[in-house]
Amino acid sequence: MTDGPRQRSSTAGSKDGAGGKESGGDGGGVALKKEIGLVSACGIIVGNIIGSGIFVSPKGVMENASSVGIALIVWIITGIITAIGALCYAELGVTIPKSGGDYSYVKDIFGGLAGFLRLWIAVLVIYPTNQAVIALTFSNYVLQPLFPTCFPPENGLRLLAAVCLLLLTWVNCSSVRWATRVQDIFTAGKLLALALIIIMGIVQICKGEYYWLEPANAFEPFKDYDVGLIALAFLQGSFAYGGWNFLNYVTEELVDPYVNLPRAIYISIPLVTFVYVFANIAYVTAMTPQELLASNAVAVTFGEKLLGVMAWIMPISVALSTFGGVNGSLFTSSRLFFAGAREGHLPSLLAMIHVKRCTPIPALLFTCLSTLLMLCTSDMYTLINYVGFINYLFYGVTVAGQIVLRIKQPDMHRPIKISLIWPVIYLIFWAFLLIFSLYSEPVVCGIGLAIMLTGVPVYFLGVYWDNKPQCFDAFVDKMTYLGQKLCVVVYPAMGSSSANEEEGEEMKEARSPLSQGDGDNHKSADC
Repeated sequence: MTDGPRQRSSTAGSKDGAGGKESGGDGGGVALKKEIGLVSACGIIVGNIIGSGIFVSPKGVMENASSVGIALIVWIITGIITAIGALCYAELGVTIPKSGGDYSYVKDIFGGLAGFLRLWIAVLVIYPTNQAVIALTFSNYVLQPLFPTCFPPENGLRLLAAVCLLLLTWVNCSSVRWATRVQDIFTAGKLLALALIIIMGIVQICKGEYYWLEPANAFEPFKDYDVGLIALAFLQGSFAYGGWNFLNYVTEELVDPYVNLPRAIYISIPLVTFVYVFANIAYVTAMTPQELLASNAVAVTFGEKLLGVMAWIMPISVALSTFGGVNGSLFTSSRLFFAGAREGHLPSLLAMIHVKRCTPIPALLFTCLSTLLMLCTSDMYTLINYVGFINYLFYGVTVAGQIVLRIKQPDMHRPIKISLIWPVIYLIFWAFLLIFSLYSEPVVCGIGLAIMLTGVPVYFLGVYWDNKPQCFDAFVDKMTYLGQKLCVVVYPAMGSSSANEEEGEEMKEARSPLSQGDGDNHKSADC
């Protein structure tokens, strides 16, 4: 953990040690390349939202909704609320055009401690555990055909998951273009698989197999309705749409972000909502609610019922979907850690990019290593339950920040300016789910809050405390220099769109160990 002001200034506009010449965002310094177009932006959103959930277990919503009709309404409403939240993030993304998503917005609006706590919980638990679970799901569906009568061995699952992570980390380190192409291809693959499910559902309806879609049957409860359970169904649905904000983590790499960020949101969220709703409609044309609830992999059971000898398509589709999900999560989470390091909230090495490839290799390696460590633990699912509440908490804090920013800086330039009615609607829905979560699972939510608050002493010791012992600073500089040499990375230059003038003046004071010693290398590396 680095000291705040000194390392926070170590990014944009830093002077080269050799020549004393500034290396601006449009000058000779290395910088993140704008290679994410509209199609790839949509691929990031859709690919991160649609993981294994819609294939494996939409039964969480069905079980708590207590009927098919209410379950479908839950999917529709949560899709609409997600779209509203994404609209709020679109305004924030073009008003504060920095990578890092809600971390950057919370930090700029509510201060360093709030932003650090968001980053802390993401670094410590959320992203490593989510990536580990997605990678394990991938390996499970790849290995399951080899073990038709039993479960695949645990060590084999973890080993294949590790291979998946290492392969995709290498792809992401090699090229932003490669990473986005992988995301585009696998997002297209999972959409084709879901299109197959939806088409088969339409065929079933044309055959007259729509018993559970008739209003009289759709709203017939298979267990008594309960307001608390329906609220849980909304919570499950909201988690299924998780990942809708990931494009905001890579704002600085978007081509024409003022145009493509909102466009990608307008295209992707309705598309995902359509796919989720109609995939669930398709499922109930082939299965009763009881059969759906009894299945651990709904899409696989659906395929076995309707595809016959081609049923293998479904487990392969789940595997491909999760592979793309791991890639998308690695790509976006590494940018969050990169943004955190650039602000001085993580070791400064994580804020550096390769001199030729222009990829944040240290942040990617850190993301991969933390995920591999999670693969070695047995409590990752428990950790996800604990911090899921905190993750959702920060969504609301970020949207509330939009209202605060409107009040504090009403004249701030906003390329997109939505009506305040939308963040208010989102916050009402968010507060309802949050209050119910606290009421229904106080211990789980309390433990999640406790995990988050462990970041408070870390912040004051690692970030807020400026005058650390000289020996500590010397050790950090040596380790940073070693990391730079091993990864061939330097601090990036940033344009004025990514930092305000005050930050830019502050940032000019910093030096990286490598740029001090090898100024020519820094200046000659032009991406």
